[in-house]
Amino acid sequence: MMRVSLIVLNYILLFVWVANATAQTRYDSYKSLVMAGYQGWFDTPDDGSNRGWRHYSGKNGFRPGSASVDFWPDVSEYPQLYRTEFKHQDGRPAYVFSSHDFSTVDTHFKWMKEYGIDGVFMQRFVGEVKNPNGKRHFNHVLNSATQSATKYDRAICIMYDLSGMRPGDETLLLTDIDELEGEYRMKERKIVPSYLYHNGKPLVVVWGVGFNSGRSYGFDEVEKLIDGLKDRGYSVMLGVPTYWREFGSDTKKDETLHRLIKKSDLVMPWFVGRYNEKSYDKFKSLIKKDMEWCSENKVDYVPLCFPGFSWENLKGRGTSYIDRNSGSLS
Repeated sequence: MMRVSLIVLNYILLFVWVANATAQTRYDSYKSLVMAGYQGWFDTPDDGSNRGWRHYSGKNGFRPGSASVDFWPDVSEYPQLYRTEFKHQDGRPAYVFSSHDFSTVDTHFKWMKEYGIDGVFMQRFVGEVKNPNGKRHFNHVLNSATQSATKYDRAICIMYDLSGMRPGDETLLLTDIDELEGEYRMKERKIVPSYLYHNGKPLVVVWGVGFNSGRSYGFDEVEKLIDGLKDRGYSVMLGVPTYWREFGSDTKKDETLHRLIKKSDLVMPWFVGRYNEKSYDKFKSLIKKDMEWCSENKVDYVPLCFPGFSWENLKGRGTSYIDRNSGSLS
């Protein structure tokens, strides 16, 4: 946009307007888009975040024999890298990226454009948003992402991950979305023209609804959050368990879940780690019936896929490993 020489100002202004209008039209609906979750939680001691080796570190720091990641990132295209205590087989020091670094986020959005990923859900974890240092970090990452989303015309959307939430935190999240609206004016699309809309309104995702894993919050808190978002003029997508429709093994057996889903605009069941290439077939009929339920109840269904899974350095050996099979799993 800015590469155009200053020949006639009117032409430049027209180009800017057309670019923004294109982004607004393109991301008026989640339908037909390929989106990813963006955690943005990897930090280093030297990146300015004051969070150490966040999400890299194991029980004894981030050094040989202690790590919480299972795969080393390909860092060949990152402009800025951070040295670690690890070494390659030839003795060279090994480097990683930092999510706090704008150049990292910008590289990720450039890749999205190059490889056909339409955009990302910017995850905001309740436990992080409640902590001043965590909130500063995720606000910083979000600010980087809004710039790069505009630069590369990628969709962007706020996602609240309720993991770690307690009763009363729903008020904190509503305050947070108010602050973000004041900063980025999602409803006007002037600052972030590619913000994702659905059903005519800016979309906000609430992930972690209906799981039976002993969470401290319940449906009352979730309903207050949904109602608060709706009252503020947002459309809402809920992230729910795999067996949400039939109240299966990972789901609270409570009809309130279905009532809350019907209040929402979209529903996204969680399938990460649930299947591999051999076991996927049994999920086909489940997904078909889920989609039929959604059609009958006028809720849009969002399918979820994942490229393999492993967190053995984080959780311990044998906890979960699903082979990526050189990218053929998805």
